[in-house]
Amino acid sequence: MTLSYKLAKIIENLRERSIKMAKRNVIYVNPNKKKGGWDVKKQGAKRAQKHFETKDPAIQFGKKLAKGSGPGQLKIKKQNGRIQTEHTYGDDPYPPKG
Repeated sequence: MTLSYKLAKIIENLRERSIKMAKRNVIYVNPNKKKGGWDVKKQGAKRAQKHFETKDPAIQFGKKLAKGSGPGQLKIKKQNGRIQTEHTYGDDPYPPKG
């Protein structure tokens, strides 16, 4: 096999994977710096779906949203705005090996 043939097969495989990949419903749990507390927001939305005074109920609500409609992902941020953890729900097109 030539190098160009191998590259062509790799590119074809990547294209097939991207077609098969379902779009994920990404939900964020963000600190609200103006009002205090925590907001649950869908990716791309201008406004929060719901506001909470504490983080735990915001995470629980975010999990319900992420699990509710097809493949979903929950990204939980720390008070400083950096991502603390991520959870993926539904079929994972790239499961980890091992």
